[in-house]
Amino acid sequence: MKRALALALLTVCFSCQYLEKKVPSEQELLEQQLKEINWKEVDEYPSVSDCETLTDANLRKQCFFDFLTATIEQKLAVDTLATMFPKLDTIEVRVTVLPDATLEFKPEFPKDSVAYDTIKIDSILRARLVDFPKVNPAIKRGIPVKTQFVLPVIIKQE
Repeated sequence: MKRALALALLTVCFSCQYLEKKVPSEQELLEQQLKEINWKEVDEYPSVSDCETLTDANLRKQCFFDFLTATIEQKLAVDTLATMFPKLDTIEVRVTVLPDATLEFKPEFPKDSVAYDTIKIDSILRARLVDFPKVNPAIKRGIPVKTQFVLPVIIKQE
């Protein structure tokens, strides 16, 4: 019995060194976590109150884009863009949703676009796209983040 106890004690004493594992430092853990994060995707897309009731992420995303496009088209429909630029039927608008829930709009034009007065169109957009409904920013790991996307906006011909 004493021999078995002594043998078990020796086994425990010498086997502890094999159980010892290296504990990673804070910096190593941080670097590992940062590598695992997909920075191109957000956990939750921006949203508006009309879309908050939807539970499916894809439906909520589509609802947000539809709402945003319809609101921009509605605000631009009462303007003179269609009469000033009759050949212009669609504008691509870069929408930026900042973490503080503010929106920025900037028209995107082809690089070879000289047919349109881009400064005038930009100023009309900035003047019309004010008093926008409240937009909740995108969420990444529980933190509001900046997101950008380009929406095609159809200019209504009257």
